[in-house]
Amino acid sequence: MRKKRILVALILVFLGISLSYAQRTPVKHVVEIKKLKFIPAEITVQKGDTIVWINKDFFPHDVAKFKDKSWQSSPLQQGESWAKVISKTEDYFCTLHVVMKGKIIVKD
Repeated sequence: MRKKRILVALILVFLGISLSYAQRTPVKHVVEIKKLKFIPAEITVQKGDTIVWINKDFFPHDVAKFKDKSWQSSPLQQGESWAKVISKTEDYFCTLHVVMKGKIIVKD
């Protein structure tokens, strides 16, 4: 009888954890663009989270997927922002200042 209670308790705990994970609310993360850098340059998020890039620099900047530019913002003037819902780990950069690079890491 004691083993059954323990087993039922463990199942309920497991189900509670699984349900809370499934109902996770996406989070908004901010990356600042200033002094010709993405800050932070590397950011870890979960699938479905949103990243908002805010240009706090004097120069216009954009944000584009590294290599193929399959996604890209328009040039952002000082004070402007751009957001993207994240689905996978990717490298990105500024096409206007190619030395500016960043990395998005999706953690399960």
